[in-house]
Amino acid sequence: MPFTNIELARQALAPVSRQAAAEGIVLLENIDNTLPLHTGSRVSLFGRCQIDTVRSGTGSGGAVNVPYSVNALEGLNSHPSIEVNQELVSAYQSWLDQHPFDDGGGGWAAEPWFQQEMPLDKETIERASQQSDHALVFIGRTAGEDQDNSDEAGSYRLTDIEYQMLCQVCEQFNSVVVILNVTNIVDMSWMESVTKPESIKAVLYSWAAGMEGGHALADVLSGDLSPSGKLADTIAFELSDYPSHANFGNKDKNLYQEDIYSGYRYFATFKPEAVRYAFGEGLSYTQFKRKLIAHSIEGRGNTRAVHFHIEVTNTGNQYSGKEVVQLYVEAPQGKLGKPARSLAGFGKTRMLSPNESELVRIVVPLEVLASYDDSGVTGHKSCYVLEAGRYDFYLGGSVREATLVDAPFNVDTLQVIEQLSESAAPVESFLRIKPVQSSQDGRFSIEHESVPTRNVDMQARIESRLPESIELTGDKGIKLQHVANGKASLTDFVAQFSPSMLATIVRGEGMCSPKVTPGTAAAFGGVSDALFDLGIPVAAAADSPSGIRMDSGHKATQVPIGTLLGCTWNTELNEHLFYLVGGELQSYQIDTLLGPGINIHRHPLNGRNFEYFSEDPLLTGSMAAAQVSGLKSAGVSGTIKHFAANDQETSRFFVDAVMSERALREVHIKPFEIAVKKGGATTIMTSYNPINGHWGASHYDLNTTLLRGEWGFDGIVMSDWWAKMNHPVTGGEESKTYTSYMVRAQNDLYMVVDNDGAERNAMDDDTLSALEAGQLTLGELQRSAMNICRFILSTPAMQRPLVRYNPIKPFNACDEQPEGSVHTIDGAVALETKNDTNIVLHVTKAGQYQVSMNASYDRNELAQSSCSLHLNGNYSMSLSTNGTEGKPVDVEGLIVELQTGWYELDVSFVKPGLTLHHLNFKQV
Repeated sequence: MPFTNIELARQALAPVSRQAAAEGIVLLENIDNTLPLHTGSRVSLFGRCQIDTVRSGTGSGGAVNVPYSVNALEGLNSHPSIEVNQELVSAYQSWLDQHPFDDGGGGWAAEPWFQQEMPLDKETIERASQQSDHALVFIGRTAGEDQDNSDEAGSYRLTDIEYQMLCQVCEQFNSVVVILNVTNIVDMSWMESVTKPESIKAVLYSWAAGMEGGHALADVLSGDLSPSGKLADTIAFELSDYPSHANFGNKDKNLYQEDIYSGYRYFATFKPEAVRYAFGEGLSYTQFKRKLIAHSIEGRGNTRAVHFHIEVTNTGNQYSGKEVVQLYVEAPQGKLGKPARSLAGFGKTRMLSPNESELVRIVVPLEVLASYDDSGVTGHKSCYVLEAGRYDFYLGGSVREATLVDAPFNVDTLQVIEQLSESAAPVESFLRIKPVQSSQDGRFSIEHESVPTRNVDMQARIESRLPESIELTGDKGIKLQHVANGKASLTDFVAQFSPSMLATIVRGEGMCSPKVTPGTAAAFGGVSDALFDLGIPVAAAADSPSGIRMDSGHKATQVPIGTLLGCTWNTELNEHLFYLVGGELQSYQIDTLLGPGINIHRHPLNGRNFEYFSEDPLLTGSMAAAQVSGLKSAGVSGTIKHFAANDQETSRFFVDAVMSERALREVHIKPFEIAVKKGGATTIMTSYNPINGHWGASHYDLNTTLLRGEWGFDGIVMSDWWAKMNHPVTGGEESKTYTSYMVRAQNDLYMVVDNDGAERNAMDDDTLSALEAGQLTLGELQRSAMNICRFILSTPAMQRPLVRYNPIKPFNACDEQPEGSVHTIDGAVALETKNDTNIVLHVTKAGQYQVSMNASYDRNELAQSSCSLHLNGNYSMSLSTNGTEGKPVDVEGLIVELQTGWYELDVSFVKPGLTLHHLNFKQV
């Protein structure tokens, strides 16, 4: 284990998180070299996010309990070269005392996307301008799970008071720096429309940078670090310019008519004039020169690759900096049609001093240049092909700035790079876009073609691949450790499982299972006595991509959001960062992190974009592979998600992502393929939504044909929490109880059932009934059991002592009666509270007591809320519930062993939202 001490793990992680936060800041404007702020610069800070700095998004992707958080004000105040106008700060602090942060009640994903802003008067701004050289204006936004952004004020657009603030400040200051402390890209039309727009000298996206974000921002604004972040998305002038806009947000069906032309691929091909800031764009405090030194083709046959050696020189005379080398390809249009530009490779230099150079090598395998033929128009259906023609490469600081280099790659005749089989094709026809050259200057217009639909007989495909059943042997004394030591085979081990045990092991338990680290998302593996008796430990899974979520209240480091990390374009840094996140996971005895999230930024309004990296599949896949590799180096795993096409939060359980097989392969699952093949990913989470008619958790082609058959994946696949499934052949009705369809598709784990609910089938799923009816085979269940056990063999759980879960926790009474309201435990302990509460319990009869709570939560079933109980200062248990639509429900907790006497009970609402009506202590 790299770390066994939580504090040591955290101390190692914090400075690297700060570095990553700084490297992901993207500077888009810097007129008159306004930044960096020179020593002694006096600055006035406007906007409440100087104090209420957004550090992540909402929902499971951002719910990390942090030991501390450095806001922007603290970061700037702590920097010796920056002088902050404290009089203005005091005005904001006084106003915030009367207008505290709105957490939406504190519940899961309840926080509003924006916070009320302080109104400004002319005198305040005039006085600030007389005391300061620059104004720093902060605009803040969060976003998150279960709700998309909207094209409205307070979401994608500025509120009236934010716009007024910007206008007022620009009127009085000649030097304004706008800092976008946001989770998603936002509308930027205010750059032209504000009063006196020439006052805006610098604009940067600081994103949501985790708990070290304030320090990172100060590092960049002060010039301690030159910005090196580059946009991972295109910022267009209008939302309607994005090719997915016409279909985004539909509640039943989302047609991916843009096909492979997502993001910059669309704009570079059809509409370059619609781009405000291009993919890959970002300024530095210094200048760089890029020069192609040499290129060569190495390897043989389809494994050949084009190697580029590019010299990067810092041509400035003052600042050191890092530079991203971006290489794009223009492929011949051929019969398939291609984007005018596609990212072919990238790299990032080390820190270069003025006049220092570095030789960067970028390797472009032929498979990166290939296109998938889903129609057979090239004569090679279901193949990745290189069509004949000239492949030109462009080198530059962004997709827009990249210029042609003299390194053509010529293909004389069409080459088949990989022969595959039709998989996950749509079952209904629709039209997709395709370029047609319309002018001599290379401009393209849009034509449409029908998308090929499914031809495969799915029933025949599945039946022809059914695994053979293993003869049941009963208990032969083989333990999982025997398999680990090579003394028994995994086949012989699983042969001991009864059908009931097989049905149990495909069910994970949670949230907040007491069988694993408190407050985590799930427990799986040896969740029953029968499974544990075979030596299967209980493994733990925890949210989220930006740090460890523990609804028990335990603290963890919150690292920057995925979008910021994508903007670093630094795979080595991402790998190291997540190696250290892995150390923190190890110290908390957590086996897999439920991340990174690697869906594509298809549209700027997707509420969950912050968890994901980019609009580009190569950049996304490379970052994912790096993070997964880092976690693996630390001995844990990263669960890449959501497989596939989780591209909007609106109707996320139901909206069908209808796309061509080519778009699916080249864009939407390409990052997963890279993470599996290059990063060695061993855990994958499927999506809530259907893809071409089949829900993700029961999608046979995704989970078996592609993932395991073509990519060679041998890990586990888990559902998203409380997912639904439908028939892997006929589609149709979906349900949480159709786990037989899930197992048939080879989604191994259903996440999650109630704690202690796996063995008793708390959700009443159809696994065993389908087995008895012949609709599911024993071999299929055994295959999933082997996948799960194979994965557990590689986890830290196998290295920890195998200790049987004991649901009974003993506590000693206080020596004397504590102060506080006294309650006996003879009946229900009435609380009726949504806030942290401290009471005194009086126990008159020693014994073991089953604890339960009666609570209600006025949210839907996906919302999550939890509270933790501490007895005499010692953690006892976490009680969690999903949304109950306001109806009271009983939630069973653990059994505590109490002596006679007094106990101080602290109720802490770690994830607020629920109303705790009463606690019950029933003697057992």
